[in-house]
Amino acid sequence: MSARRGITILGSTGSIGCNTVELVEASPDLYRVEALVANSRVDTLADQARRLNARLAVVADESAYPALKEALAGTGIEVAAGAAAVADAADLPADWVMASIVGAAGLAPTLRAIRRGATVGLANKEVLVCAGQLMMAEVKTHGATLLPVDSEHSAIFQVLDVNQHDQVEKIILTASGGPFRGKSREFMSSVTPEQAVAHPNWSMGAKISVDSASMFNKGLELIEAYHLFNMPEEKIDIVVHPQSVIHSLVAYTDGSVLAQLGSPDMRTPIAYALGWPNRIPAPVPRLDLAAIGTLIFEAPNETLFPSLRLAREALRAGGSVAAVLNAANEVSVAAFLARKIGFLDIARVVERTIEGVNHRELLSIDDVLAQDQVARRFAESVIGRL
Repeated sequence: MSARRGITILGSTGSIGCNTVELVEASPDLYRVEALVANSRVDTLADQARRLNARLAVVADESAYPALKEALAGTGIEVAAGAAAVADAADLPADWVMASIVGAAGLAPTLRAIRRGATVGLANKEVLVCAGQLMMAEVKTHGATLLPVDSEHSAIFQVLDVNQHDQVEKIILTASGGPFRGKSREFMSSVTPEQAVAHPNWSMGAKISVDSASMFNKGLELIEAYHLFNMPEEKIDIVVHPQSVIHSLVAYTDGSVLAQLGSPDMRTPIAYALGWPNRIPAPVPRLDLAAIGTLIFEAPNETLFPSLRLAREALRAGGSVAAVLNAANEVSVAAFLARKIGFLDIARVVERTIEGVNHRELLSIDDVLAQDQVARRFAESVIGRL
C-alpha cells in the first residue's frame, strides 16, 4: 500500500473495534482515520479519537453528546451524535469501513458504506442474517467489496477458490462448543449470565459470548455463509472443534479439504481484512501445533442446542424468517443477561416468535427494519408470559 488508506470504524469501542484500533495504531503509516463510531462509551471513544487523530467521533446515544464534545474540546476532532450521524459517518470518504456495530443497528450505516462502493470489513453478521439478499444485491450494484471478519468466514474466504466454485463439495464451519459443551440440559437450565459469557477460548462482548454458549452464533454464521459464499444450505456443515485452532474448512470434489489455522485471536482475521489484498503484521500468539498435540472434532448436538435447527429452518423458509429469528434472539439474550429469563428460554422465545409472527417478503431495508420491530415486540410479549 503506497498511500495511507482512509478508514472508518463503526463500533470502535466494542471488542472487534478495540482490536481494530490496536492494529491501526500499530501501523500509523498505513492508515488515516476518517471516523470512529460508538454507542455510548464516551471515555473510550474520545481516547481512541485522540490517539488515532480521527477526523470525526460519533456517539449513537444523543444524551452522551455533551460529554463527548467536552472530552474532545480543543482537539480539532469533529463531534456528532444520533442515529443519523452514525449513518452519515459511513458516507465519509474512507476506502475501508469496519462494520462492527452489534445487531440490527448496524444495517443502515453498513448499507451506506456499501452504496458508495467502499471496501467493508463485515464483523456484523446480523446484516446478512436480516437482509442478506438485499445487501448482496447492493454490493453487486455499487461495486462494493465485502471482506468477512468473523474468524470462520475469514478462513473460508482465504481457502475458497472462487474460480472453481462449482468444484466445492461443502464448506465446514467450526464451532468451539462454548462453555456448555458436553453439559446436560439439566445443567444448562440453571446457568447464570456469568457462566454463559465465560468463553473458554475467545474474549468477546457479552451478547456474542451468550450466542456462542447457545450456539445461536453458529446458526447466524451459517446464514451469513449462505449469502457471502453463494452456497446452498445443504452444502454448509458445522463441526464442533473445542480448540478453535482450525477456523473453518472447504472440501472439494477431488477429496481435498483445505483449512485455515491460527491461534484463537480476532486480531488475525481483522488484520487480514485490514491489509487485503496484502497481509500486515499482527501481534498475535503464533500457533504451536506440537504444544497443542491433539485436535478434537465432534458433531454438534442439535437436541441440546436447538439454535442450529432453528437457523437452518429460517434459511430454508426465506422471506423475513431469519430477520425475525435474529430480532427475537437479540431480545431474549438481553433478557437473559438481565436475569429475566433462563438460558434455555432463549431458544424458546425465538421459536415461539418465529411461529407467532406473520412473515413477509423483504423488498427494502425499511421492510427489514419494520419486521425487526414487529419481532422484538412479539418476543417481549413472549418473555412477559414466561
